[in-house]
Amino acid sequence: MQSSDSCAADGQPKPEMQVPYLKADFDITGDGSHSAWQAAKWTSLHRRDSSSHDYQCRVKVLYSQTGLYVLMDSTDKKLSAAMQEDFLNLWTEDVFEVFLWPHEGWPVYFEYEISPLAKELPIIVPNFDGQFFGWRPWHYDGVRATKKAVKIVGGEAKSGANIEGWKAEIYFPYDLLKPLQNVPPKSGSRWRANFYRMDYDDGKTSSWDWARVGKSFHEYQKFGTLVFE
Repeated sequence: MQSSDSCAADGQPKPEMQVPYLKADFDITGDGSHSAWQAAKWTSLHRRDSSSHDYQCRVKVLYSQTGLYVLMDSTDKKLSAAMQEDFLNLWTEDVFEVFLWPHEGWPVYFEYEISPLAKELPIIVPNFDGQFFGWRPWHYDGVRATKKAVKIVGGEAKSGANIEGWKAEIYFPYDLLKPLQNVPPKSGSRWRANFYRMDYDDGKTSSWDWARVGKSFHEYQKFGTLVFE
């Protein structure tokens, strides 16, 4: 069994986020325009370095009988991403990241990355004493595939374009996460989780987190907690 402390990297209590329940699933568009999102509150991510770009980033989360919905929204000035395929090293360009650790008894969690060009990286990560490497999903289609959409604000979905920001809306089916324990969640369930953003404008690396972690995004013991209503 893996133990976890009660404080984040900066000594503050780990954050918790209430996740409202949806009675019916909906189609995602990338802009978070569906009325279902009104039930969830925005939660801000924190800049990890005061010298980084002063952009804003925030997240909302919902859940239904079939899956988890995540909406991320950020300000930006330039689309610093060029990769045109899924499953690449997306974290080396502009990206949103979602980490889900449903059961604390096992050091295994789900990592998901999405770029402003709507390219994705979904992997399961076993992390034993800091030794980790992701495994790609098998039969990744049908009910086991994510649904995703990206919306570029104030510009084109084009590498190097001047923009005002971007949003990503993702649906994670429980059929994809089922190898993990404590899935699907029910009212009162608690999942450890974290949300990140990376940005590379002007050759400068900037990053954000929800639960404060140290040098590595994979410090899962410091993740926050999703509380399912």
